[in-house]
Amino acid sequence: MRIRIITAAAVAVVAVTAVGCSSDKDGDVTSKPAKSAAPEASATAGGGGEAEGTGIPPEPTGAERDAVLAAVHDVNGKLTHDEEKAIDAARNQCASLDGGAKDPDHDAAQRFSYDGVTLTDEDGGHINFGLRKTLCPES
Repeated sequence: MRIRIITAAAVAVVAVTAVGCSSDKDGDVTSKPAKSAAPEASATAGGGGEAEGTGIPPEPTGAERDAVLAAVHDVNGKLTHDEEKAIDAARNQCASLDGGAKDPDHDAAQRFSYDGVTLTDEDGGHINFGLRKTLCPES
């Protein structure tokens, strides 16, 4: 439990550092989320980009990617052995969270149960908590 608290705190710090700051004309500093790039073009033969409104965020890079992987690793370290698979699952889970899924914790447990790892709905809730703090904050 202590490791989860420490990891959650570290993820929160990384998430806060990913937020840009600006000042209004009175000199007050306000926090604004960092703008993300437009969805990347798909590598499929059609070459089309991801459809707008799918709820799937662009692939994270740098500190944001590290924060997402840390949030997933906190639930089960085996899930991040294949970082690309973990990032893809996280991006797709954002669509579930933002799309009004009936049971997003169960969806996360199913989506991240791979490579011999089987997660519970409680584990899925922990993943969703981490994703809300990193890749897909609530709008």
